[in-house]
Amino acid sequence: MRCDYCYNPEIVTGKGKINYKEVLSFLDQRKGLLDGVVLSGGECTLHKGLPWLAKEIQNKGMQVKIDTNGSRPEVLEKLISKNLVDYIALDFKALPRFFEKITRTDLYLPFEKSLDLLLNNRVPFEIRTTVHSDLINADNLKEMATFLIKKGYKGTYYLQHFVEASQTLKTLGPSSKDSYTSLAQLNDLEIEWRN
Repeated sequence: MRCDYCYNPEIVTGKGKINYKEVLSFLDQRKGLLDGVVLSGGECTLHKGLPWLAKEIQNKGMQVKIDTNGSRPEVLEKLISKNLVDYIALDFKALPRFFEKITRTDLYLPFEKSLDLLLNNRVPFEIRTTVHSDLINADNLKEMATFLIKKGYKGTYYLQHFVEASQTLKTLGPSSKDSYTSLAQLNDLEIEWRN
């Protein structure tokens, strides 16, 4: 995906700097200090070595959390079936009519398949949406929350504010400050705001 508000545009475009050996060496130095590792991105499920890396992390006595946009439900299914993930954060970018505009992809159906997979498994997970008020307004968020409720989601729906210090400001610009008060209307839907 190519969301304008991405906080890691360098990684999304393939400019990662650390290989698996360096990661595992770093974790060896942190044994007893770290309880878990978050695998994010870009999109971590694109990496062929993800199941292997998750197992290596668990073998070090650490838990594995996956941050995903849900575009690869088959990878999530493999990780869950092999008990290689302890927690998942699923990004809910938008409903279908806005999804392509925000992500510049047509990957809504894989996202929904990932959501259904998580709803029908026991792995703990959360759903979150990054909010840039020029892309998603309070009415859109209410509609998204209602969609999740109808799907049977009973967890907390986290809203994350677009980080304006990001290099992505060059593309999208700062968000409208006027939207903060309108987001307060969402409290009755048990949505938690995450800074």
